[in-house]
Amino acid sequence: MLELAWAWWLAAWPLPFLAAWLLPRVHDTPGAALRLPHAGVALPDSASHAGAPRARRVFAMLAWTMLVVAASRPQWLGEPEDVPRSGRDLLLAVDTSGSMSIQDMQLGAAEADRFSTVQAIATDFVERRHGDRVGLILFGSRAYLLTPLTFDLQTVARQLDDATIGLAGRETAIGDALGLAVKRLRDRPENHRVVVLLTDGVNNAGELDPRKAIDLAVANKVRVYTVGIGADSVRVDSLFGSRTFNPSAELDVALLTSMAEKTGGRFFRARDTAELAGIYREIDGLEPVDADAEALRPVAELYMVPLALGALSALLAFAPAWRRRTFDARSPA
Repeated sequence: MLELAWAWWLAAWPLPFLAAWLLPRVHDTPGAALRLPHAGVALPDSASHAGAPRARRVFAMLAWTMLVVAASRPQWLGEPEDVPRSGRDLLLAVDTSGSMSIQDMQLGAAEADRFSTVQAIATDFVERRHGDRVGLILFGSRAYLLTPLTFDLQTVARQLDDATIGLAGRETAIGDALGLAVKRLRDRPENHRVVVLLTDGVNNAGELDPRKAIDLAVANKVRVYTVGIGADSVRVDSLFGSRTFNPSAELDVALLTSMAEKTGGRFFRARDTAELAGIYREIDGLEPVDADAEALRPVAELYMVPLALGALSALLAFAPAWRRRTFDARSPA
């Protein structure tokens, strides 16, 4: 739909005509207005150019009209588009300790380590959080904020995809990870502070005790969803036969459950890829993007079109005068 953003500029269109009507005119006087001292020199007959002033006036009027139209800022408004807005501030805290290299998961038909599985599924989870600010924390022996809270979900997903096991150390500092998340969220609006913390082990590094980190999260109204990843049993074949063991024996389920329940979140257990994908879908449902959306209409500015036409009309308005002056200059004396 075509619209004039500053339509009031159209009121300026009659100004030149009002000025021409109100200002006094110069009346022609009988006889020659100018006498030349040299014999044989005469001015060209203006009657031969009677059509030139009319053309100039037409193009001058058109140039002025296009200038006024350009000043009124014509725009083309597209169809309204809904932009979801939730205002949530969500930090994804991902364990990169050495145990995340255990291959007890599957991606497709191939065996995969825990961290690769998290990367594949959590990346999709991040990219669906349109309208939320999302940040990324990686933790191992220490916790680091890799990506601050941002609406640029593609950057967060790319940073997660580029991360590697051991990037933050080989141990597991769960307390430091939660403490860092709370520090980054405490100044954000209440009821929109969310942490999704994923780990496969037990707190065995860092400076902040996990229980103190939980108290900080409760005090600052940060809701925490915890995900424990890793299979319950894996069969290994050897020369002495096959045996089954639990690769997730060190997973601190009690701590992760307490961390989620005390902050108003939930604890999830991901024993395989399907469960992990389902957990992220469930978190999507628990922390949905608000249904209310802000309608925005794409705007294309069109003022350059009348501005270009006005410039062309102004050039044409003076073109007859140029031709006449050129002709007169070449005429014999």
